[in-house]
Amino acid sequence: MTINKLVHTIGKILLGVFLFVFLLGLITLTTVDRSPIEEQDFYNQTLDEAANLQFQGSESDTWLVGWGKANMTPDQPVELVGYAPRGTYEFVQDSSFVKAIALGNGKTTIAWLNYELLIVHPHLAFEVKQAIQEQNLPIDQILFTATHTHAGMGGYMPGPLGEMAFGGYNEETVQLIVNQSVKALAQAITSQDTAKINYRKIDAAEFVANRFIKEDPIEPSIRQLIFTKNNGETATFFTYSAHATILSSKFMGLSGDYPFYLTKDLEENSYDFAMFAAGTVGSHRPVAGGNSIEEVQQYAQKLDTVMRIKMTYYATINSHQIETGFLPISLRDPHLRISDNLRLRPWLFNYLLGETNVHFDVTKIGNTLMIASSGEISGVFMAKWETHAKSLGLNLIITTFNGGYMGYITPDEYYDRKFHEVREMNWYGPGNGKYYDDLITKIIDRAGTH
Repeated sequence: MTINKLVHTIGKILLGVFLFVFLLGLITLTTVDRSPIEEQDFYNQTLDEAANLQFQGSESDTWLVGWGKANMTPDQPVELVGYAPRGTYEFVQDSSFVKAIALGNGKTTIAWLNYELLIVHPHLAFEVKQAIQEQNLPIDQILFTATHTHAGMGGYMPGPLGEMAFGGYNEETVQLIVNQSVKALAQAITSQDTAKINYRKIDAAEFVANRFIKEDPIEPSIRQLIFTKNNGETATFFTYSAHATILSSKFMGLSGDYPFYLTKDLEENSYDFAMFAAGTVGSHRPVAGGNSIEEVQQYAQKLDTVMRIKMTYYATINSHQIETGFLPISLRDPHLRISDNLRLRPWLFNYLLGETNVHFDVTKIGNTLMIASSGEISGVFMAKWETHAKSLGLNLIITTFNGGYMGYITPDEYYDRKFHEVREMNWYGPGNGKYYDDLITKIIDRAGTH
């Protein structure tokens, strides 16, 4: 072959490669939509729906509460979920549990299901709800929560991305979690007894920090419901904003991280039953001395001590009223970015992730307003929301991982910062921070005047 022919052949190959890459880019990539979110139809429509949110519920003269838990640790090791894919766990540091609290007033009953998992995937939530319906358990509203441990088990997330990054999908694992969920919930229902409820708030600011911008606001509080049965038994449901990420990505054991040890300490020292639900953990990290199991236990012990001595607010919930609402959330097309201004096309995002089940469940327990979000909300917003709720006579609790996942919701000024969680994990584009801020403000308005 002559040099000219060789050059010609190489040129054709390079042109073919260029055209292939160019066409692949056209098919899979598009630009970031930076048009103002206030101009989007979905924004105005969903805000109108929030402003007119319909509540259902009842009021009576008593509280009924019960609780239960079930071990959902697999018989054989499954993959760990959290951080990057790292294979199956090599030992069980802590068994994984599903916990349930059933609260009613004799007319309406709600229930929290809490998992020692990274998230509650929409598929898992659907399967659990189906099983609850099949068993005819008398629950009017199911609220899913997770501890958000980054050393928890996988096997419950279907789809290509679930297979690549979140431990894959194992029908036996899903069935185990579903069966144990029903078992824990049945225990909670059958153990219900008359009770009183108190709301408490604790300052734990020294143990949490803004992981992005040190000087930016944090959500410093442990927010707690305390249930005391007439027979003296006690339980607590509480939230905190520090990520369960003390254990490092090199840790190869199954563990609930600090929430596991904190609830264990509480059950040994203060309560018969304790449930931890991740609060506004977006952009928040724990302030711990190291990443060993011993450091995790020490961090939990410090929070346990704080919960006993640093109460900042305490009130009894006297009104035996339960009201529930459901708000589906419309969004921009998906914005999974690969650079500042390039993102995957929506069809590819939807193929990789599947259903995200984006919504709010809203619950009023007397004058305590609970908002359960599918998104990983940043605690930076919380002070503003709480001030607004207080002006309307409401205590405010926000939880995340409510049977869906839509990525991070952080302040819009973070959007172009070089942070992993706002680059790869803010999935629905510019303006999402303002959107959620406005939505939650509208929900608080509606709950306060309903």
